[in-house]
Amino acid sequence: MNEIAAISTPRGTGGIGVIRVSGEKSIEIVNKIFVPFNKNTSILDLKGYHAKYGKIIKNNKFIDEAVVLIYRAPHSYTGENVVEISCHGGLFVTRQVLRAVLDAGARLAEPGEFTKRAFLNNKIDLSQAEAVMDIISAKSERANLIAFNQKDGIVTRKINKIKEKLVEICAQLSVWSDYPDEEIIDINKNQLILDLENIKNTIDNMIKNYDNSSVLKQGVKSVIIGQPNVGKSTFMNLLTGSEKSIVTDIPGTTRDIIEENIMIGDIPIMLQDTAGIRETDNIIEKIGIEKAKNSINISEIIIYILDSSKNLDNYDLNLLEKCDKNRTIIILNKTDLDSKIDKNLLLNYSKYIINFSAINGTGLEELQKSIENIIGLVDLDPSESIISNERQLEIIKKIKVLLKNIIIDINSGITFDAITVLIHDSINLIMELTGENATEEIINKIFSQFCVGK
Repeated sequence: MNEIAAISTPRGTGGIGVIRVSGEKSIEIVNKIFVPFNKNTSILDLKGYHAKYGKIIKNNKFIDEAVVLIYRAPHSYTGENVVEISCHGGLFVTRQVLRAVLDAGARLAEPGEFTKRAFLNNKIDLSQAEAVMDIISAKSERANLIAFNQKDGIVTRKINKIKEKLVEICAQLSVWSDYPDEEIIDINKNQLILDLENIKNTIDNMIKNYDNSSVLKQGVKSVIIGQPNVGKSTFMNLLTGSEKSIVTDIPGTTRDIIEENIMIGDIPIMLQDTAGIRETDNIIEKIGIEKAKNSINISEIIIYILDSSKNLDNYDLNLLEKCDKNRTIIILNKTDLDSKIDKNLLLNYSKYIINFSAINGTGLEELQKSIENIIGLVDLDPSESIISNERQLEIIKKIKVLLKNIIIDINSGITFDAITVLIHDSINLIMELTGENATEEIINKIFSQFCVGK
């Protein structure tokens, strides 16, 4: 492979900029443009994980001062010789240093090419490589921990255990098929089915954990619903920390959907504040109310706000009937005033009823716990093997279907040599997930989604 280079820090003004170079001759290339202040040794003589301070030059002209850090193969991110040049941050300076590296013999790296080389050099498998982007894009501590565990190989270890068990089963069945009349090995059909059921259960848990954890990356679509002047806009402004919604004593102020991305705890929420739902002759307000009602059907979480200082009316009860009990959170707002609402009646419409005061902010912790319960995050353990994306999910689902069909076939009396073929198909799918059996097209597609410099 030839030598590649790219800016690995975000483009723009900053305290430091890092240019990464990888390849067999990367140290020699950087040596052409780097002059250490201590000239007793050059970077060619440096051991791995050592650095020198000096200046970057191009055509004998000074560009910048920099620290050059050396990683010797195979003990580097890519598995090749790697050099990282840390110069002053800023668009002009970093581009000039990169241009000097390119003119000295490197070429510009493609998106994700450093991580791709790590994969090709067996430093990581494909599932670990995909976790790198999850680390970069993580929005919370829990999402970051899940991504880090993926990068550390927790999914790889779990899926390899499944593969090893399937290979063991396959080997036993192959011996039995080749020597059916010999007493070399006895196949216990019940034990075989039990082993396959255990593998299928493991895969079921991986699918469940992915479904629950995916909201930490994708966010949860949530809508605020209620009659006018119950405190929806004040509630929205409290959660967003800004005056996104207009707050007045005049009913019908909010007439369109106001959207904002926020964090509640470590959960990304796509929050919508809607028009107060009531009977009205105003055409514009009617449109806003219809949008609010439609949001009930497409949102994962419905936050229904009631003014606890007022009695429940039939309009609220009829509207609550249209909300899914399992994904509705009822907020009893204005709890600093005397409450006139029967909570026991509300239990018919939601399991999550929260006393809330927009004035002093009480109820936020209960809101977070209720959201976690609805989306299945309460029992989510970030240290579990959680797959990273839809590509991995689709492969895992295919393996599950195969195992289900294999168990059915065994019970129906299909011969073991036919079962062996199906188990081979499952093993091939596992190898596609880890990258051992992935096509070049799939590999290129995955790494093309990375940023340049990673």
